Amino acid sequence: DDIAAAGYEGIELFDGNLLDYEGRLDELRAGLSGAGIVLVAGYSGANFIFDDVLGEELARIERVAAVIAELGAKHLVVGGGAKRTAGTRDDDFKRLGAALEKVMEVARRWGLTAHYHPHLSTIAEGPETVRKAFRETSIHFCPDTAHLAAAGGNPADLIREFRDRISYVHLKGFQAEPFAFTPLDRGTLDMKSITHALRDIRFDGWITAELDAWPDPKAGAVASMKFLKSDSGLF
Repeated sequence: DDIAAAGYEGIELFDGNLLDYEGRLDELRAGLSGAGIVLVAGYSGANFIFDDVLGEELARIERVAAVIAELGAKHLVVGGGAKRTAGTRDDDFKRLGAALEKVMEVARRWGLTAHYHPHLSTIAEGPETVRKAFRETSIHFCPDTAHLAAAGGNPADLIREFRDRISYVHLKGFQAEPFAFTPLDRGTLDMKSITHALRDIRFDGWITAELDAWPDPKAGAVASMKFLKSDSGLF
């Protein structure tokens, strides 16, 4: 209800929240319908590089795919690629790529589009490691502007570079000192350059304004929507 009141038309949910509703999806469907919003995507994370647990990880992702497909979502987003304590091995990116190809197979079975979300604390964070990951897979790229910036990347440049693989986007503000994710109207990330890049590539898909945590979540959502409707935004 708060998200709808802030002016948004859809939401994305994490896998744990989604799987809490297995067997009683009508409750979640009613909540969405009552608020007047749709489920756009579901997100799941995994290690992806360890053969002995990959099957279990993919089984969970399949459960998430089944739930979001039943609820009408179109996008399955995954993040991950574990960092080993002893450091990344030469073939870890190949392992990640092979696992992401399996995620794409899961998505196709349920009529979904699969996306990989580079994330801090994984082996694909900044520009070079993101490029390494995408050389090993054909999965779509879901750029998270804050994570890319925090890892030393220029989100606007990466959006232009991977324009042909972007069909869903996470917009999130970032503050370098002290480290924090923020609403879109504040922080050190040049959000205007990112909205310009999205216009330049003629992006016309769903965009999630994401905010991991904020003292007043509704106020954060309202601030981000206000930015999106400003001259610097997208609408």
